[in-house]
Amino acid sequence: MPITIVTIAALVLALVFSMFRILREYERGVIFMLGRFWKVKGPGLIIVIPFIQQMVRVDLRIVVMDVPSQDVISQDNVSVKVNAVLYFRVIDSERAIIQVEDYYSATSQLAQTTLRSVLGKHDLDEMLSERDKLNNDIQELLDSQTDAWGIKVSNVEIKHVDLDESMIRSIAKQAEAERVRRAKVIHAEGEMQASEKLAEAYKVLASQPGSIQLRYLQTLTDIAGEQNSTIVFPVPMDLIKPMLDAIGGKSQQS
Repeated sequence: MPITIVTIAALVLALVFSMFRILREYERGVIFMLGRFWKVKGPGLIIVIPFIQQMVRVDLRIVVMDVPSQDVISQDNVSVKVNAVLYFRVIDSERAIIQVEDYYSATSQLAQTTLRSVLGKHDLDEMLSERDKLNNDIQELLDSQTDAWGIKVSNVEIKHVDLDESMIRSIAKQAEAERVRRAKVIHAEGEMQASEKLAEAYKVLASQPGSIQLRYLQTLTDIAGEQNSTIVFPVPMDLIKPMLDAIGGKSQQS
């Protein structure tokens, strides 16, 4: 008889202690009474009546989910592999438990399909150069669809866009051709600016006849400083014409 009383007392104490649950600051408890939703409790010490009430813990912290690499065919028919990272958290514990069986798995599958559908509407150049815009489009679409589950998608970041070796070589050739084109354009613009400056210099020199002679002398000085043994320098007739006229006048006088 004493053993039976001790056993009953131990069972009662165990039952009483099992009623108390402790939830951390970032946790909430969704309570069901006889299978029907009752309320959301926490954080702190809460009481759950055994056999009558059941509790499901929900974590409210931000979840970092790695979206597996997806095979995507871009709008310009280029096959690429894209993976991303997803940041989301539960903002409504009741809907996260009642409206969807497994909100983590559901969000993961939805992120994969959304990533393929959104990127498939863009060209490869847009995937490589406009990641911020694509991230925002994916985040807004996911957030609108997971709102019914009590899930808030705060951010989506595309991590890698993997290309085939042949496509990498094609992009490298395209980039090289673009650099050559820019170099030719810059060279042509430089020639245009140089011709404009030469035309302005000619106008200034032409306004003063003596300035052309001084410029020739300056050029001879520059060439002589290079220690050349032989200097071939064209002399225009306009430059020596005054000298020839002076010599011809002296010959006539004599």
